[in-house]
Amino acid sequence: MKRTPMTLRGAEQLREELKRLKSEERPRVIKAIAEARSHGDLSENAEYHAAREQQGFIEGRINEIESKLSACEIIDPTKISDPSRVVFGATVELEGEEDGKRVTYAIVGEDEADIRAGRISITSPIARALVGKSEGDVVVVTAPGGNRSFEIVAIRYV
Repeated sequence: MKRTPMTLRGAEQLREELKRLKSEERPRVIKAIAEARSHGDLSENAEYHAAREQQGFIEGRINEIESKLSACEIIDPTKISDPSRVVFGATVELEGEEDGKRVTYAIVGEDEADIRAGRISITSPIARALVGKSEGDVVVVTAPGGNRSFEIVAIRYV
């Protein structure tokens, strides 16, 4: 089985969601199904069908999270052996060569990625360009709008 990298924070978020689904959402939907059943004819009972659909979604999500957690390799960025190089878990501050704009990205697992929050997937073009590089290096990223150059200003592991 292929292990997928995940940060400690990402794994904790999945565990919290799993706990909420099992302890709150699943019992709530089971209660809704029981209540809808008590109303009689199930073939024309919209509440019953909606609750069953929601139950299917919840069970699917529980299975998905359990599968992701069992296949993940949790990497603690604070225990990186060479903090001068960009690897999984790094938070990297970049400066655009053309416009001088600064951006900061944390390199995380695919399930944790959220570009608006500054978290990019390890499989993204920019993360792949950054991995193995050091402060002061210039990386060229192929973006939809053409190639963009960035200088690595800082690398942090938090």
